[in-house]
Amino acid sequence: MIYTAGIDVGSTYSKAVIMSEANQLVGRGLVKTGFKLAEAGERALLQAEAQAGLERENLAYIASTGYGRFQIHFRNVNVTDLTAAAHGARFWFPNTRTILDVGGQTMKASRLDDGGKVKSFRLNDKCAAGTGAFLEKTARYMGFSTEEIGPLAATSKQVVPISGVCAVFAESEVINHLSQGSSPADIMHGAIASLVDRSVQLMRRVQMEPEFTLVGGILRFETMARVVRDKLGVAVNVPEGDLVQYVAALGAALLARRRLQKLGEQGTPITLASAAVPA
Repeated sequence: MIYTAGIDVGSTYSKAVIMSEANQLVGRGLVKTGFKLAEAGERALLQAEAQAGLERENLAYIASTGYGRFQIHFRNVNVTDLTAAAHGARFWFPNTRTILDVGGQTMKASRLDDGGKVKSFRLNDKCAAGTGAFLEKTARYMGFSTEEIGPLAATSKQVVPISGVCAVFAESEVINHLSQGSSPADIMHGAIASLVDRSVQLMRRVQMEPEFTLVGGILRFETMARVVRDKLGVAVNVPEGDLVQYVAALGAALLARRRLQKLGEQGTPITLASAAVPA
């Protein structure tokens, strides 16, 4: 059996996925990235190997992606996170045409062509109000952890509007709402709605078209996906459970297998980092 691995070194979390040649996800790992990017990628892959019952020598090819993809020195190839996310999304939802990827520090929207290649994309990585960090800061200010965001928002009875276009101004709104007696759940719901507004604006800039697939760590909060669905007025695809966090790593593992097959057809020897250029 041939196994390939994908490592997604994100700004907040690093993820790793191991895929078999039979298209089975046999192992995955997730760790906080921190400031040692290579070490985070290594730890995530070790988790995936342990779950799959494999050793490093069992992996035929490794692809890295994400914010810290160039720091993974034991890779064979690196790919852009947009390309990796496109392949990962299409693996689960083959008719995907527009992808919204909301992570801790960035938000990305991309539109795919008929073949699944990225045709248009836009990024929002300049302000925390347009990323998952805004939700995490809002939760911490009110005394809640990141893990409590989903359950907290799920208990909301109404949306408290957060209109600030800057994270600093939005935080001032949160303080004001708390002083007026608004519940933390309703404020968190409002923060999610504010993030969704920015998400949809980004999707419109890439001339979005269905089907829509939502990925990224923040989409593990069901309220986020529901508000996006309500805002768009159409059905959206969301990978089950925490798999939503592994889409880019999965795509990287799939691209690693494609590259491995191509090298085999060409008779090219495979060496560590021998093809470390964007795919």
